[in-house]
Amino acid sequence: MQFYRKLKIWFLTFFRDIFVYHNSSLEFRAKLFAVMIGANKVFDECEEKILKEVAKEIYPNDDARVDVLIYTVREYVDKIIKNNGLDINELILSIDQELKEVKRFCDKVDIQMLEKFLACSEKDEEITIIQKRILEFLSSELDYFNKLR
Repeated sequence: MQFYRKLKIWFLTFFRDIFVYHNSSLEFRAKLFAVMIGANKVFDECEEKILKEVAKEIYPNDDARVDVLIYTVREYVDKIIKNNGLDINELILSIDQELKEVKRFCDKVDIQMLEKFLACSEKDEEITIIQKRILEFLSSELDYFNKLR
């Protein structure tokens, strides 16, 4: 049973542009979570647990979307951690550009939900500061873009 579920997740993730409804919204949310987790440079049990909780909060009745979101976040975080063509600054710029271009994405940013990831880095003051700066930036951009709407 587990094999089929993993296969389904892989298939949906690989072809998410075609088969996942509102893929751009899911992709945007994945970037938000990835920037917070990627700032910590690890994806351990703490981040995994929080990500599962918030994904289920966002998509309470859709396990497939929860799994695709988690898998997509992992892809982004892996690229950040392995320095494989993506860094935090690029991801933040991408998020900012999408907020500017797609106004409805402002409604997708939940600062309180993103703050939950601070618990995973509380032992490392430097990482906590970086994550707080990311949150401050997102909050200020939300204020700015919401005024333009």
